Amino acid sequence: MDRAIYDRMAEIDAEHWWFSARRRIVSALIRRQAPLEPDANILEVGAGTGSNLAMLQTFGRVDAIEPDEAARALASRRGGIAVGGGMLPDQVELADGRYDLIVLLDVLEHIENDRASLRVLKRKLAPGGRLVLTVPAAPWLWSSHDVKHHHKRRYTKRTLHDALFDGGFEVRHMSHFNTLLYPVVAAARIAAKVTRREGDDDAMPPTGFNTLLERVFASERYWVTRRSLPFGVSLLAVAEPAAG
Repeated sequence: MDRAIYDRMAEIDAEHWWFSARRRIVSALIRRQAPLEPDANILEVGAGTGSNLAMLQTFGRVDAIEPDEAARALASRRGGIAVGGGMLPDQVELADGRYDLIVLLDVLEHIENDRASLRVLKRKLAPGGRLVLTVPAAPWLWSSHDVKHHHKRRYTKRTLHDALFDGGFEVRHMSHFNTLLYPVVAAARIAAKVTRREGDDDAMPPTGFNTLLERVFASERYWVTRRSLPFGVSLLAVAEPAAG
């Protein structure tokens, strides 16, 4: 991503409703679909500016990698760990068979070769280890936001399932999420395309509205960790290496 995008993330990702609610959803997803022992080894791939590290550290010992140097330095300070460099699929220097959980939160869509990257990560999992990831969904929602963030694609359930299968994984759980706000997001994207006046999805709302959006979005953690919702702005998945 561009330097300005990382800088903007660092300004808002502690409080912005989308980042905050996603952390709560992912935390609930790990507890239900990928439970861990207290001494678990966890890897976050694409740690960005480090806003997820404190949440992940409640589950075990966390390593992280991030290709952007400035973001990596900030993430290291925020997480109190030495965040490593590296970019999938060919520039990841991590031990095979080490991690009980690998997490990619809105990372896979940035990678040109998602299949090869997933095959690399499969080798890094310990026996019984699992992969938790989130990606943007609904390709028809493609907008200037995706372009600015250097997304290669938005996924459907089928294309994400196929990528995981080709990467050597078996899906344990998959669901859309950010479902309750989907009509609002869809209407905004349609209006922006019609008027050709696409706005900034990263804008920080007023405090009260930000709190409301966070509560609405985060409430989905009670559903998406147990069942599969048919539509939403994003997708989440829990997968494990396929037998053989």
